Amino acid sequence: MKDGQTQFIQGTFELLILRTLIYGPAHGHAIAKHIQDSSETLRIETGSLYPALHRLEAQGLVRPAWRLSDKGKRAKYYELTAAGKRHLTAEQSRWDQFVRAIGRVLQPAESE
Repeated sequence: MKDGQTQFIQGTFELLILRTLIYGPAHGHAIAKHIQDSSETLRIETGSLYPALHRLEAQGLVRPAWRLSDKGKRAKYYELTAAGKRHLTAEQSRWDQFVRAIGRVLQPAESE
């Protein structure tokens, strides 16, 4: 891990991608920018982003479509599928449970 960067817990990166797509279709650069803009700690490498998008596509959680970007260039946009929305809801619930459990270990009640 480089200074100022965070490694992702397995499956977390895909969760962040799916959550980003809840706002609507986006191309890879816009997905990475949204995640990075949300936290100065998170850095998205192209070498990680596109394989993750391809895994999500293979699982039927996102679907790609070629469109013109705001700059008039052809770009592959990714959109959440119905299965992707269901998966996002389930994974976000599991993540919330995980965060609460870790929080209880790292910051136990004062009575202990």
